[in-house]
Amino acid sequence: MGLITGLLTLPLAPVRGAAWVAEQIKQHAERQYYDPALIQRQIADVDDAHAAGELTDHERDELQADLLARLFEAQRRRDAGEM
Repeated sequence: MGLITGLLTLPLAPVRGAAWVAEQIKQHAERQYYDPALIQRQIADVDDAHAAGELTDHERDELQADLLARLFEAQRRRDAGEM
């Protein structure tokens, strides 16, 4: 990068920095959201809540379906090398 280009793009440095930070936060959040161990614990928590009478069969089924969809997506991302 030349001196003139550096000087002209200097005002954009904070924007590039903020975009980088936002991307890092997004990647970290996605790693957590698609963590298979966390999803499996959440499935176990749903089962425990259902057994304790805190969830109806319908609520349990919906929550498990959502969690299983996340688990399958986590597997797909891992196989594709996205994580």
